[in-house]
Amino acid sequence: MSIRVLLVDDQALFREGLETLLSVHKDIQVIGQAGNGQEAIDLALKFRPNVILMDIQMPILDGIGATRRLRQLFPDCRVIALTTFDDKETIFDALRAGAVGYLLKDVGSAQLAESIRVTARGESFLEPSVAAKVVAEFSRVSSAEVATRPEVLPEPLSDREVDILRLIISGASNREIAESLFITEGTVKNHITHILGKLNVRDRTQAALKGKELGLI
Repeated sequence: MSIRVLLVDDQALFREGLETLLSVHKDIQVIGQAGNGQEAIDLALKFRPNVILMDIQMPILDGIGATRRLRQLFPDCRVIALTTFDDKETIFDALRAGAVGYLLKDVGSAQLAESIRVTARGESFLEPSVAAKVVAEFSRVSSAEVATRPEVLPEPLSDREVDILRLIISGASNREIAESLFITEGTVKNHITHILGKLNVRDRTQAALKGKELGLI
């Protein structure tokens, strides 16, 4: 089955260019275009896309607000932020809102298509430069801060689960995690399911954010 994609950007020419680039991929189907966040919500209600490519700065309703609302309405829908903004504040605002991917608009067409496939499979996808900023931000949590934070999880993560969470933050796929830890992809998926359950979050990106907030990584 094709991956159903909704394009959201306030520049019509950019949306049309994206659709042309993605049309060469037989497993990806663009099912609609929206010029702002509210239009994105309306079209998502109508067409139920699997993946949404979401601009950040738009009129009426911006990408952050639209992503937050879409994640409430359609928990299974995967939002990828596609923007020119690469500052830490915007990146973390998008991820906290529920985006599972973050790409800059100078991304290559092949990488864009692959990001759609990866997120449709339930994984996250961060542009390398964005992933570096995320990792750097996580590393700012000092050991002293971690030591003073109370443990609030009903069931703490195991050492292996913490290792996997760190690899998720680095942008590693399930296959890359499996190769790094010398385990099978099936085992990785089982561990991720347990991690999401223990942290009470929906997806890998939210797990990374929650792990940082709790001082686990």
